[in-house]
Amino acid sequence: MPVHASPKIYHIVHVDNLASIVADGCLWSDAVMVQRQGGTVIGMGGIKRRRLGLPVSCHNGLKVGDCVPFYFCSRSIMLYVIHCANHSELAYRGGQQPIVHLEADLHQVVQWAQANGQRWAFSLSNAGAVYTQFRARLDQLDEINWDSVAATDFRSADIKEAKQAEFLVQRSFPWDLVERIGIHSQGVASRVANAMQGAAHRPRIEIKRDWYY
Repeated sequence: MPVHASPKIYHIVHVDNLASIVADGCLWSDAVMVQRQGGTVIGMGGIKRRRLGLPVSCHNGLKVGDCVPFYFCSRSIMLYVIHCANHSELAYRGGQQPIVHLEADLHQVVQWAQANGQRWAFSLSNAGAVYTQFRARLDQLDEINWDSVAATDFRSADIKEAKQAEFLVQRSFPWDLVERIGIHSQGVASRVANAMQGAAHRPRIEIKRDWYY
């Protein structure tokens, strides 16, 4: 599968955390968030801690946990884990309905990062695995297995790994670069709208049922 001309990237977050993101004007990396209290954590604590020490091999001194992570697809494997709510390391049991997708344009993000001296990279598989490979050039995007990224059946171990390729932005990601918010159903729309009340930047809200399980 060729690289899409304008690839999008996706970060999932609980709707309860949206107001603080809007107020801060950005998403923060886990390395920053461990210093802060509050919010609904939907990730796995053990994995988050491990990522704080895993190197992004293409950038000297940068750790995976120093970065804000994105997937190259909606309906991620992590969302499936949240939907199933049966993983022993997952403390969150609130289901997928309150989870929202923040969508951004890859090329716009890279342009912003380069203009602002923020390092970025992408992994060819799960960035939380010790064996994953990292890249930091746009002409290397074709090394991602885009067929696996787009796959809806990820029972194969190879597909499962490749589908979890990540895009990473050092330290913080500006709210202004979020183009669209994909939600599960109309019931979440008012909560998203309320979280953005008074904000200068208000991405469009769309019900994207096919982004969920």
